[in-house]
Amino acid sequence: MGGAAVGYVLYVRERGADVRGSSTQEFVPTETQPLSPAPAPGKTTPATDWPMFAFDPRRLHYLASSLRPPFRRRWLFRAGSLVEFPPAIADGRLYVSSNAGVLYALAAATGRVAWSYRSGRCVAASPALAAGLVYEAFLNRPPCNSTRSDIDGELVAFDARTGRVRWRRAIGPSESSPLVSNGLVYVGDWRGKVYAFGARTGRPRWSFQTGGKVKGGVALAGRRLYVGSYDGHVYALSAQTGRLIWRASGQPRLGGSGTFYSTPAVAYGRVYIGSTDGKVYSFGAASGKLRWSRSTGGYVYGSPAVWKLRILVGSYSGTFSAFDAATGDVRWQFKANGPISGSATVLGNLVYFSTLERRTYALNAATGRLVWSFPDGKYSPVVSDGKRVYLVGYARIYALVPR
Repeated sequence: MGGAAVGYVLYVRERGADVRGSSTQEFVPTETQPLSPAPAPGKTTPATDWPMFAFDPRRLHYLASSLRPPFRRRWLFRAGSLVEFPPAIADGRLYVSSNAGVLYALAAATGRVAWSYRSGRCVAASPALAAGLVYEAFLNRPPCNSTRSDIDGELVAFDARTGRVRWRRAIGPSESSPLVSNGLVYVGDWRGKVYAFGARTGRPRWSFQTGGKVKGGVALAGRRLYVGSYDGHVYALSAQTGRLIWRASGQPRLGGSGTFYSTPAVAYGRVYIGSTDGKVYSFGAASGKLRWSRSTGGYVYGSPAVWKLRILVGSYSGTFSAFDAATGDVRWQFKANGPISGSATVLGNLVYFSTLERRTYALNAATGRLVWSFPDGKYSPVVSDGKRVYLVGYARIYALVPR
């Protein structure tokens, strides 16, 4: 019996060892990363929208920008409670929710409140914007620390100008930042479902059942959706029908497999996602085959940012890493002052992230060199419209411009 147990331990350790990837298997280094318009020399970035969590449907967390620190504060907004996820931006307004369940529309130039909506629920997701509507996913009513999945949540569509509710749909409690594309809005929930609703009407189009809670957002590339689940699997679905295309798994480990809270990023023919087993994974976007895995020393809740063949992500170990997109090799690492839970953002050639010790860092994305830090921030700290950088503190939003 003892020998069998030892053999099993060795077997699991071997199967769970880091896997080095290849640049010749399901990797397209010339694939164009969708960029916002690049600024002309000496000019600021043209004004642009930031319409959803991670900027674009592939969830790359990247904006071409010439805005760089040091910054000065243009305005400050006090949300009154934790702001866990960053704003979405369109038409001169920021749309952002506090954990206490209040959705705010703020003037991007001044920070003044244009309208607000009190849901009576908790919120842990960024809204999404499209065609004059704001979409937000809501958790259950307080207390919101329940782990039950049989309680209810909502997906609500608002008129972006007035805040009037256009439609609402009952789903499970959801902390999945919505994604809108091709007339559909996609979201997941704690019941383990992924949904597609008509963006204008809220009419259900399809749903897909996973084996665990869906806490992260979906990513979209071409005609496929990619999403992680707390059942330890990553799924590729048809964006139009919800049909399962492939299902992939994290590597086995002693004590059970990890779960996926991280929202995936899709680039270079790969899907990149973090896991609570402490690893970052790369799967083939077409096949679902494991292409590489890399241990970080702590939970990886954050969603990877993608920049110039680098995968940029932090860990609960307090280490922020740049991995080679093809092989998973470490390009550089930076030791921060505490655990990293949220996702990073790349503006220009600087990558921004925050720690649970409430400090935000800006590093040179090519080298990992510290360029700037700020004494606030906790989760996913930064978005931009090309005119200003909006930094999300614990319960504050700062509009920053270069000095």
